[in-house]
Amino acid sequence: MKNSGSKIRIKDIAKLAGVSEGTVDRVLHRRGEVSEKSKQAVEKVLEEMNYSPNILARSLASKKQYVFAYLIPSHKPLDYWESIEKGFRAAAREFAQYNVLVHEYYYDQFDVQTFNSVASKIIEDRPDAVVIAPIFKEETVAFTSVLKSLHIPFSYIDSLIEDTGHLTYYGQNSFQSGYIAAKLLLNSLEPGSEVIVIRTKRRGATSNQTLARNKGFMHYISENNLSTLNIIHVEILDDDESANLELLRDTFKKYHRIKAAITFNSKVYRLARYLYTLDKTDVRLIGYDLLDKNVEFLKQDVVSYLIAQRPDKQAYLTVRDLCREMIFAQPVKNINYVPIDILMKENIEDYVNFLE
Repeated sequence: MKNSGSKIRIKDIAKLAGVSEGTVDRVLHRRGEVSEKSKQAVEKVLEEMNYSPNILARSLASKKQYVFAYLIPSHKPLDYWESIEKGFRAAAREFAQYNVLVHEYYYDQFDVQTFNSVASKIIEDRPDAVVIAPIFKEETVAFTSVLKSLHIPFSYIDSLIEDTGHLTYYGQNSFQSGYIAAKLLLNSLEPGSEVIVIRTKRRGATSNQTLARNKGFMHYISENNLSTLNIIHVEILDDDESANLELLRDTFKKYHRIKAAITFNSKVYRLARYLYTLDKTDVRLIGYDLLDKNVEFLKQDVVSYLIAQRPDKQAYLTVRDLCREMIFAQPVKNINYVPIDILMKENIEDYVNFLE
């Protein structure tokens, strides 16, 4: 590596291998200690790049600009989707050197028609690739069918629709996370106990991820012969807290053996707040994602468990793989399940404060 492009090459290799530039330098010059895993990752990238910066140099010299579009739900500050967006923006900054632009598009996750409208806009704009959070399954399948006809590659994030020709998926195994949630929530409940399953009402189809998590949850019940448990399905509104509280109040009046509750979306803090108001904090409660409000109720022991899934990394790695596929002509893995992190009051501080 004797030419002036060596710095670019080392930085590039580090990104693709997922290691520091110092690690790359130690591997290249065979000095210092490097873990076997990191060494193999660097050597794999070196082999794929034929030990030269030629691919990078050609991509920059060509002046081709790559536009990647991401389609996610609109959101407020501190919502789950803000973490996803932070990952996209971090990737946009990091991969800008490859002439990559990342454009955002939003839809209302509680209104399927907004998804269709924005999907049509993306088709008109003709990006080079699309990343989709596929909350609405049927509509996403129709959208991706058009993308395939236009030879526009697409990736999924957060939830997966199989057999649609996607390039990559980063996110949890939603079915398995629902199964694990059931194991955590229902363990040691007495026969005849009642369990509330909360769903947020949507205008149109049910969330693809919610369905998958619910299937995993119910599969655990079936597999472990827990038919004596009474599962109470409650549908709340996204925009009427007073009505939701009264609905839960009526549910507790009607059922007298409620021992546990779950919601399959990121707003478990809402359910926690209702339970706190109704003085029902002895109910075992589980939900998803590290929203600040969720963490607050976890620390107070109102939420028993949170299941986390590293949303910012999902977004960043999705853009990285698009660069690998479209710029460097490198193979990428089709399905990438992120760890299912189980968090409690006792381990939340170390988890949120740890810096990689």
